[in-house]
Amino acid sequence: MSDATSFTPDYFINRELSQLEFDARVLEQAKDEAVPLLERLRFLCISSLVLDEFFEIRVAGLVQQQAFGSSQRGPDNLSPAEQLRAIGKRVQKLLKEQYRVLNKELIPRLDAQGIRFLRRSEWNNKQAKWMKDYFRRELAPIATPVGLDPAHPFPKILNKSLTFIVTLEGKDAFGRNSGKAVLQAPRALPRVIQLPQRISQSPHEFVFLSSIIHAHVGELFPGMTVTGCYQFRVTRNSDLFVDEEEVDDLLRALEGELPGRRYGDEVRLELADDCPNELEYFLTNQFGLTEDDVYRCNGPVNLMRLSAVPDLVDRPDLKYPGFTPGLPAELTSGATMFEVISKGDLLLHHPFESFAPVIDFLRQAANDPDVLSIRQTLYRTGSESAVVKALLNAAVNGKDVLVVIELRARFDEEANIELANTLQAAGAQVVYGVVGKKTHSKLSMVIRREGSDLRRYVHMSTGNYHARTARLYTDYGLFTANPEIADDVQQQFAQLTAMGRAGDLKHLLQSPFTLHDAMLSLIQAEADAARDGKPARVMAKMNSLIEPRVIAELYRASQAGVQIDLIIRGVCSVRPGIPGVSENIRVRSIIGRFLEHTRVFYFHNGGDPKVYLSSADWMGRNFFNRVETCFPLLDADIRDRVVEESFETYLSDNAQAWELQSDGSYSAPAVGSAARVSAQESLLAKLGEAL
Repeated sequence: MSDATSFTPDYFINRELSQLEFDARVLEQAKDEAVPLLERLRFLCISSLVLDEFFEIRVAGLVQQQAFGSSQRGPDNLSPAEQLRAIGKRVQKLLKEQYRVLNKELIPRLDAQGIRFLRRSEWNNKQAKWMKDYFRRELAPIATPVGLDPAHPFPKILNKSLTFIVTLEGKDAFGRNSGKAVLQAPRALPRVIQLPQRISQSPHEFVFLSSIIHAHVGELFPGMTVTGCYQFRVTRNSDLFVDEEEVDDLLRALEGELPGRRYGDEVRLELADDCPNELEYFLTNQFGLTEDDVYRCNGPVNLMRLSAVPDLVDRPDLKYPGFTPGLPAELTSGATMFEVISKGDLLLHHPFESFAPVIDFLRQAANDPDVLSIRQTLYRTGSESAVVKALLNAAVNGKDVLVVIELRARFDEEANIELANTLQAAGAQVVYGVVGKKTHSKLSMVIRREGSDLRRYVHMSTGNYHARTARLYTDYGLFTANPEIADDVQQQFAQLTAMGRAGDLKHLLQSPFTLHDAMLSLIQAEADAARDGKPARVMAKMNSLIEPRVIAELYRASQAGVQIDLIIRGVCSVRPGIPGVSENIRVRSIIGRFLEHTRVFYFHNGGDPKVYLSSADWMGRNFFNRVETCFPLLDADIRDRVVEESFETYLSDNAQAWELQSDGSYSAPAVGSAARVSAQESLLAKLGEAL
């Protein structure tokens, strides 16, 4: 068993601080002049969204640990309190930069392109009249201000809702005046409103809902004088807690738990930067927070409000150029998916290649009279999913349809509950996986009668069965009719739906049973080869790498002389470049148009490389607390192609590749005098079809 304790905490980068460095890299895309302007705005919004989820889950977890007096420390040996202090300092700096980018870079450049965000001081008479009409027509009838007095205590504020603290003078009809009121902006209204062209002076003019509220909030308090109105937003713990050992019906338990997400414990208060200190003190007392939990905002308190703007503005010249995902030559002949797969394994590299063949695979199975059964795992699928429609059609057509749905896919729980009910109503058999282990495997199997035999066709993937994200995330999908692979997949479905011990799989590695030990053994084998003076190399591409025993084994392999290249999009606890420990390890992060999501593991293996694709990152949760699938590439041509597209292409990137330094920071891409090379752009040119 590999042991991480021989390496001191200085050798491990803190997980939470590494996550914030990822957010900083996303924000850098909003500053990159090479990125189209409206896409820069999207990246700013994404950086805000990433920060929101970080507080809702990661910071909330640390706050809970601290409240419970937990002494648990990670491999970096930082206590919850120490992590929270470090997070606060880093987030304040990050937040300041977000608003600087918005106010000093993006808004002036957007304004120059005729895309304007109007301040109240800029409204002309026609616009001011339109705003007043909008307020009275759309907002006033559904707004519910709450005056604060003994009969009206401070209301429960929804998670991340746009809210205002209002100060007042005078008395209402009942002679009351506490001096303060709270107004939650109606959730049904858009936070950014596009003005009609007839009153616009530029091609695209927008106004924030908050500006309209600020201008007319006095109408909600007749006979009183509004002396101040300030935006704020509270972020709450959004992690669901269900004691799975104590519930009989996981679906019902989650349905009962979901509404509580809106009112979890407070962990962050965002506040307009002009809000008086006495109101800050008042709000922090109401929420049980301290001044360390307050983040002042020089602009809208939720930058995600701006995320609708790129879709409202028809300016293709300010967005990424369109593209059509390519199709492998094997799929252009008119043959069915089953005819193609029966001739050999087929690889798809999304989004450069189309996700349509995956949908075709299921659609054809649903309508094929020779197909008897379809088995499918679903983690995230999206609304109006073509995959789900195919499964529903198959059930209606009398196929035996088994769907393993992970109800606890974070922030998709409600959609997955609805999906489960819909599939069951159509006659599909639905199960929810294994109690205590999230089912994260990406598997699909079709069983088809061919003559006197039953043949199984399998699709395995590194990503979800989600057609929209397949155009935004990089992922691999593999089709195969290999009987031994099919045996393994069938056994995995049996494990998920029935009781019994896990049998030995011929090719697939599986969490929580074999994947962790297999990865350790494969790394150790490369280290042994290097010690014997033989060629040795490890390359791995994934979203996150934090599992301490894997990291310790990578350090030992580096000490043995193994060259190790890691392409880690997000969180990485490896500290490269430490003399005598990790000088043979290089870590890079690719941030670009598409979200890097592939998980690929390469081991030199004495010149006969072993290459795996996986649903799992190298994280403790993936190794020990989830059901995951890691599958080898048995076809030599496909294996070589994946090595070229995942490693050779990405390791030559000098345009979007950030290099991790020993201190935990990342150095920016530097093209220098060399020709610019972008891995994503190269793959799009090679595999996709430009519009």
